[in-house]
Amino acid sequence: MVLDWSTEKIKAFRRALLDWYDQEKRDLPWRRDHDPYHVLLSETMLQQTQVATVIPYYEHFLQLFPTVAALAKAPEAQVMKAWEGLGYYSRARHLQLAAKQVVLDFGGLFPETAAELRTLAGIGPYTAGAIASIAFNQPEPAIDGNAFRVFARLLKIDADITRPQTRQVFDDLIRQLIDPQRPGDFNQAIMDLGSSYMRAKDPDPAHSPLAAFDQSYLSDTVLDYPVKSKKKPPVVIPYFALVVHSPQGYLLMQRPRTGMLGDLWMFPLVDRSALPAASLTAQLTEAAAQFAAETGVQLPFTDAGKPLVKHTFTHQQWQLTLIEAASPAFDLAVLPARWVAEADLATVALPTVQKKLFKALAVGGMK
Repeated sequence: MVLDWSTEKIKAFRRALLDWYDQEKRDLPWRRDHDPYHVLLSETMLQQTQVATVIPYYEHFLQLFPTVAALAKAPEAQVMKAWEGLGYYSRARHLQLAAKQVVLDFGGLFPETAAELRTLAGIGPYTAGAIASIAFNQPEPAIDGNAFRVFARLLKIDADITRPQTRQVFDDLIRQLIDPQRPGDFNQAIMDLGSSYMRAKDPDPAHSPLAAFDQSYLSDTVLDYPVKSKKKPPVVIPYFALVVHSPQGYLLMQRPRTGMLGDLWMFPLVDRSALPAASLTAQLTEAAAQFAAETGVQLPFTDAGKPLVKHTFTHQQWQLTLIEAASPAFDLAVLPARWVAEADLATVALPTVQKKLFKALAVGGMK
């Protein structure tokens, strides 16, 4: 798609955006240099996560793994523990895989083009564009939710941003606008604009540095953009969370590597919707039978009497009923499981939903 702006208007647009950015840009720790490892780490952490949440994780992560080589050779369990609480844990595994690729396939130096960067694990078009532009001054768009919203409003683009083919529409237009001399600053300025004057809720387009270029503002249609179809509500899945405690601690099982919360440690779960029995008492018996079939240990589970714990993922909401049983410390050789004493919980990589379960039980000072 060809942008119907004159060369003079495009230059004025770039100047207005970058002059504002030079004066008002956010002071963020990953903006203090152009190290591609720092860009990759920050952009990976910022996926689905707010800036204020990411900053302490970013700083702690770099203390543990200061270079891409350090990350590549670190034990995976240590990486997962450092990621604990950020969610979307596949990001951490992909990040370490990418680090190993940089070390093994590229001699420890990041590739400089977006095309080569996309050969690294977990790096899609947005992250590749961000690294290429910020670290290597390549005129590559970095199109994320902010960019979709900003340019949809600026140019009144009515293509549905949830459709994969729409990205190419934005890519074509942004390539005509991006400043070839300062592409990294251009992309970061768009990020800052999308989090301030052109945010999703309560925008302030009248005071935006690009108000004169904002076609949705000039036509009083700001909230009509971006166009996107509504998400389906998350599927509700009811679980029993099995609280098995012995003199050696709580029984935690490692989640399968493939699937949600891969490799993290949780109470064993039983999908209540898959149990044939209807009453709670009968379902407790069914849950005990499943546990016995898996472990060879028969335990009498009872309702823990705690409030239902709810945790929402992108496409699912887990509703967990805590049931408990005391047990001797039986052999775990055939299971991906371990006994963890309350004092040792801080050493285990736990997903947020497990912390909620411990909090419901008032265990380990979980927050």
